[in-house]
Amino acid sequence: MEQTIAAISTPLGAGGMGTIRISGETARTVADRVFKSVSGKTIEQAKGYTALFGHVMDGDRVVDQAVALVFAAPKSYTGEDVVELSCHGGMAIMRETLRLTLAAGAKPAEAGEFTKRAFLNGKMELTQAEAVMDVIHAKGEQAARAAVAANQRALAKRLIQMKDSLVNTAAWLAAWADFPEEEIPEVEPAALQGRLSPAKDEIARLLATFDSGRVMREGVETAIVGCPNVGKSTLMNLLCGHESSIVTHIAGTTRDVVSEEILLGDLRLHLNDTAGIRETDDTVEQFGVQRAKDRLATAELIFAVFDGSRALTDDDKELLTLCKGRKAVAVLNKSDLPRQTDEQAITDAIPRVAVLSAKEGSGVNELKRHVEELLSLTDFDSDCGMLMNERQRDCALQVQRCLQECEDALQMGLTLDAVGVSLDGALEALMELSGERVTEEVANQIFHQFCVGK
Repeated sequence: MEQTIAAISTPLGAGGMGTIRISGETARTVADRVFKSVSGKTIEQAKGYTALFGHVMDGDRVVDQAVALVFAAPKSYTGEDVVELSCHGGMAIMRETLRLTLAAGAKPAEAGEFTKRAFLNGKMELTQAEAVMDVIHAKGEQAARAAVAANQRALAKRLIQMKDSLVNTAAWLAAWADFPEEEIPEVEPAALQGRLSPAKDEIARLLATFDSGRVMREGVETAIVGCPNVGKSTLMNLLCGHESSIVTHIAGTTRDVVSEEILLGDLRLHLNDTAGIRETDDTVEQFGVQRAKDRLATAELIFAVFDGSRALTDDDKELLTLCKGRKAVAVLNKSDLPRQTDEQAITDAIPRVAVLSAKEGSGVNELKRHVEELLSLTDFDSDCGMLMNERQRDCALQVQRCLQECEDALQMGLTLDAVGVSLDGALEALMELSGERVTEEVANQIFHQFCVGK
């Protein structure tokens, strides 16, 4: 019998409500030692999916009013008896209630232990469990929808269909090889290839979802770069919706990287406003310029800002060279002033150009459109079921490699035993992806990334 666990399941801080979650075979007994209902009914006597109003007690002393929600095994989040004590959400109250619960016989829950027990007790598949933290941390609507879809088995359903197809193919191959006396249709290489191709195509489609899904979940490291006084900091403030960077008419005001996290539409950007790139004798500014170039070199997305009201300078042209071939949008700023710059020179290096006025606040939608097209997000389907993390991607790549080995073996005329070995490898990787075959070490690594109360 696993020991009953308890933890605070709501964020610590002032709030209207906070919850202590208790899970395990003795959850009701533990809760009864710290909770007294006003009706006199005990939690042991309560039916599942019922609530009792009362008080958290420290002996005869009332700690706080509380509501006890009772969930009977196996119809609970963890598959065990679960009691949730909801009190007022102050840090002192939450910590004292948890202390009393631990003194009553529970042990502190480890990170992700509630969800781990749900997985081990068959309440959810591994891909569903992994989606839990994505639901919690989702910042944009599309990211939230993708995480919810995964939690509702969108990915699991795709994996089941693929696995069933491969299992049937492996069974056909094994039966023909092991029972030659039976009237089993001979395995022809072309027919076998026809059975394997749909799975190979599906795993390729699944892998293609990873990059766009990662962008929606994790956001994009974005550098705002340009020469001094082109409007980088004004653009930063416009996108942030508040004054994050200092804006003056003095060239070189920004000396260091200023970072903010913002939503551009539904896409999370980790914005970095950098020092103006130019040749300078100022030692401090030189450090800022170098940091700007370093941030440009590592950025996943670049907003290269140019002053549309003046001709390109040598420093502008150097910036165009640095951005060529990168995922970049040229921001032609100061559209409220007469246009003087060489747009053709800009588009030759950076094909995507957004014309805007950071000062007037116009043109952001055009910038957003370019970013979505550049990152292939215009056709993003958050409900389709996609790979959510590197573990899943690595497993999918192994499936793809094994299926490619099957195809290579057929084309080279190798024995069907060789095909069978690679097919078994694909199935093992697929079941590792779904969680049907997962080592304790991998499971622990996954759930240790969770917050304690989940």
